[in-house]
Amino acid sequence: MPLTRRLEEYIRLSESDRKELARLSAQPTRTIPPRYDLIREGEVPDFVYLVMSGWGCHYRTLEDGRRQIVDFAIPGDFCDLNLFILDRMDHSIGAITRFKVAEIRRDVLHGVVTNCPNITTALWWVELVSKSIHREWIVNVAQRSAQERISHLFCEIFLRLESVGLANGFSCDFPLTQQDIADATGLTPVHVNRTIQELRRQELVVLERQRLTIPDLARLQGVAFFNSEYLHHRRLSRHTDEGRGADEARLSNPPIAV
Repeated sequence: MPLTRRLEEYIRLSESDRKELARLSAQPTRTIPPRYDLIREGEVPDFVYLVMSGWGCHYRTLEDGRRQIVDFAIPGDFCDLNLFILDRMDHSIGAITRFKVAEIRRDVLHGVVTNCPNITTALWWVELVSKSIHREWIVNVAQRSAQERISHLFCEIFLRLESVGLANGFSCDFPLTQQDIADATGLTPVHVNRTIQELRRQELVVLERQRLTIPDLARLQGVAFFNSEYLHHRRLSRHTDEGRGADEARLSNPPIAV
């Protein structure tokens, strides 16, 4: 189950923990068609949403219609755990593909957080990683070139999917349009098109039929100045040096509440 795999990136879970996660995943579901919103900025959230299948995005829209995507949501992700306490949405969540989410009531999540310390610790990690990803995206838009930005996005998405068992070798689903990539990287669709063509010419990526293949991940990471440490994934040790040896240290030193 993607949620279990996601949380076990950060802490070892017991069998009872896994049963609680299965119970969360079994909450009533809602399916959103592609390119429709799950919830919009300013609306009151009634649930915390867990992604069961499909892709979504978190975004803000300016008054003139320009959109900035600030994160993508894939299976195993919570669509912002802050909905647990927010009175109103400060951004929108939209579907990129057919998007299925479990609707988790606040009292249900509160019970899990209160009674399952391992899951609570893992959720702290989820929030830490979410903030870390946001910081990296700021650096991406502010400092990296177009080729570096897009290469970095490809590396991140592949490794996030790989960590929850949704990659096949060095290939994964990739339903993003050039407009989606533009909205996530602060580029124009024309610039995105030219940059992807250049990455193809250099044989750094293969993009066809909504699928991304990375022939040489280390080489693409080099082009992007990509350091996977900000994702805090234990399984990245299969592909990168940063993750090696971090597993035992992380399990023996979980985050401490302050």
